[in-house]
Amino acid sequence: MAKPFLLGVLGGMGPLATLDFQRRLLDATPAQSDQQHLPTVVWNVPQIADRQKALAGTGPSPLPQLIHGITTLNQAGASHIAIPCNTAHHWYDALSEVSEAPILHIVDATLEALAQSAERLRRVGVIATKGTLDAGWYQRRLALQDIEVVKPTEEELAQWFVPGCYAVKRGALAEGGALLSRQASALFARGAQKLVLACTEVPVALEAVNAPFLHLAWDPAQALAERCSRLWQTCGVLNR
Repeated sequence: MAKPFLLGVLGGMGPLATLDFQRRLLDATPAQSDQQHLPTVVWNVPQIADRQKALAGTGPSPLPQLIHGITTLNQAGASHIAIPCNTAHHWYDALSEVSEAPILHIVDATLEALAQSAERLRRVGVIATKGTLDAGWYQRRLALQDIEVVKPTEEELAQWFVPGCYAVKRGALAEGGALLSRQASALFARGAQKLVLACTEVPVALEAVNAPFLHLAWDPAQALAERCSRLWQTCGVLNR
């Protein structure tokens, strides 16, 4: 007998991004009652070591804490696990090895959504941490669709992205939104036709300042939420 559907969310990276992902799960699920909504168990523990600092070699690895979170979600009965943090997917393979439940990959969900788009684009900007950019997940997958990626420069990351991201983490959404809007504008100025907001802090900040270009952006957290909702609507509902 199949395990009952229960989505585990490995969150805390950051805590506001995790709450935003939960809202997106609700919005993505067509429900007429409480009972029709997607069941979740959430590990929203923000004491996980900083992923950006770990990849830069200036802080400890978060892997032991990530494994603890994955183990806890499995013990809670999760049938599937989602991680609403792009940079944490640097440890995806190690986490998948210790997880009984399959872990959905945020990049897979995003590129599946992009592949279904009727738009045919030549250049797409990617706003992400240096760790995510260095890993090249989005660049390689977009290249398979003959799409050129426009990336932030090192200077832009230092001046706009990193301080904007950390502003969101301390609750200064207007400050973060202003800085990340400048990052987005720089990518548009260099020819990006649309953006992939490949850090879960970025959509939260841009929505907080009502950024006028949000209709020109893809949100991986939204794509992941929609992927989870589709799973619930198929295997989850059928197994109830």
